[in-house]
Amino acid sequence: MSVNIRTTPVGGGLEDFLNVVTPIYRGDPNYVRPLDMELKRRLDPKNPFFEHAEGTIFTAYKGGRCVGRCTAQIDRAHLARHQDGAGFFGFFDTIEDEEVAQALLDSAAEWLSRRGMKRMRGPISLSLHEELGCLVEGFDMPPMMLMPHHRPYQGGLIEKAGLAKIKDAYAWRYSVGEVPPRAQKAHDEIAGLPEVRVRTVDMKNFEADVHTILDVFNDAWEDNWGFVPATPNEAKRLADELKLIVYPELAYIAEVDGEAAAVALALPNLNELIRDCDGKLFPVGLPKLLWRLKVAGAKTARLMILGIRKKHRNQRKYAGLSTHLYVKLNQAGKRSGIQWGELSWTLEDNAPVNVAIKFMGGKIYKRYRVYEKELAG
Repeated sequence: MSVNIRTTPVGGGLEDFLNVVTPIYRGDPNYVRPLDMELKRRLDPKNPFFEHAEGTIFTAYKGGRCVGRCTAQIDRAHLARHQDGAGFFGFFDTIEDEEVAQALLDSAAEWLSRRGMKRMRGPISLSLHEELGCLVEGFDMPPMMLMPHHRPYQGGLIEKAGLAKIKDAYAWRYSVGEVPPRAQKAHDEIAGLPEVRVRTVDMKNFEADVHTILDVFNDAWEDNWGFVPATPNEAKRLADELKLIVYPELAYIAEVDGEAAAVALALPNLNELIRDCDGKLFPVGLPKLLWRLKVAGAKTARLMILGIRKKHRNQRKYAGLSTHLYVKLNQAGKRSGIQWGELSWTLEDNAPVNVAIKFMGGKIYKRYRVYEKELAG
């Protein structure tokens, strides 16, 4: 039975693209369907990502049924920064069928190749600021917000389609509780420095604080593999979206002599609160979500951003800034009723960050893989 691939422009009709996850993940108790309205926003030409990128959407059909999906996208900001000729595929989901996976990935590769790309990398949906990798370990627990979930066979289908691993990323589980004595000592030493002030985000000036967080994050992570700094419009969009769900007590800015020097941003795990919504907020999903978010409260959270400006990171005096923020988050988690959190994601070869998380008691519980292949001229 042949596979038929349909192409939909970004911003086009997404009904099949959204609903194909139902047959793919039927019976998987750990799958959490993302909110349809959120995916539509991400795949809308008005998304600030598309101010420096272009993309398209593929859906696969077999026997008249939609059985798979993926996207292909080119980020001009990535190309300008890294000069690696890399285009990307994302949102890869398919039934267990080699033909379907091959057809989808071949379509993405052809689209990228026609536009001059030298290699295809993914799954990345749509950028490293959103979802990265194919889940290859840790299928026994639901994903955190903005972290992908896959069937165990999907990584194998990507490999059989001719792609090979280029990088793994870790998700770490951290239980809220007592911190190691050395971590508490580092926290107390930073707290004793008169020039250091640590505060939570100011909800009255939330957009400005989000810009501050991203400014520090961009400085701290600019040398990382594949990193592209968020644009001002992307920062504004992020602020608008986060304001609806952020717990201010889980977002910190550390200042040294009045300048933002380190940041930490953890968010209540939206996936915990929408598991039974099946991707829909209406008619009953929205009031259910708001009650759970504002009244019942989340029991899990995801630490999405932690960074220290480079000029402070290498000063011995401020070496404990990240540990200080970890301890602050642990304390805030206790007060907020958070039982455990995910620190994600970190690259497998980022030894300093991975060692620091281990030091705090974090354990790797999920692994995500990014694949790549060279494209024909």
